[in-house]
Amino acid sequence: MRGTVFHYDENHDYGYINGVDGKRYIFGRKDLTEGMPLAKGLLVQFTPDDGTAHDIVAASRPSLPANGNPEQRGRNAQRHSTGPMGLWAYFLRALGDDYRNFTGRARRKEFWAFYLWFYVVLVTLFGFGILLNLAISGFDDGPRTSIGYIPALLFVLAAILPSIAVVVRRLHDIGLTGWFALLCYIPAFGAVAFLIFGLLPSQFGENRWGSIQAGVRF
Repeated sequence: MRGTVFHYDENHDYGYINGVDGKRYIFGRKDLTEGMPLAKGLLVQFTPDDGTAHDIVAASRPSLPANGNPEQRGRNAQRHSTGPMGLWAYFLRALGDDYRNFTGRARRKEFWAFYLWFYVVLVTLFGFGILLNLAISGFDDGPRTSIGYIPALLFVLAAILPSIAVVVRRLHDIGLTGWFALLCYIPAFGAVAFLIFGLLPSQFGENRWGSIQAGVRF
């Protein structure tokens, strides 16, 4: 049977093929021809067996998007790369590309990376504000001011939407609807819910919000 590669996670050694019969088949590295490259959209030939694919061989090269030049496609591929990322990179992506992304999934590493750097930056800006206020007031010799806290306040306001979005994606990753994020804002109980959502392991494989992200082990 023919089909196309839908997803492959090298770290967990599993993937999916969309067959021409409309069904999705799971496979592992052992089912591939030795040395066979993998790419999403690759046309393959395989032997179906009760929901699994065996004896997989490439039938053609992966198709490229119909529009866009190669340079643009390269930039898009780099921006949406699923390879391992550092904590700071996750934080920047949450504030940038994903600042209002309420779809998809966020692994524990992405979730905790955002909040770790959020508080690091917030404490840094708050400390800077204290020093600035002291400098403006002449170290207790002049009138008190709070102008130094403005950068910290602006940062918190800018991070409100991304912070909610990353919680929603974390909930998706454990198989829950994003509406459960409201539990995080219940007094007293909210901190417990936040901790539980952040520590629960990812739902293995694919769920209604997408596939498990490759390249992230945590």
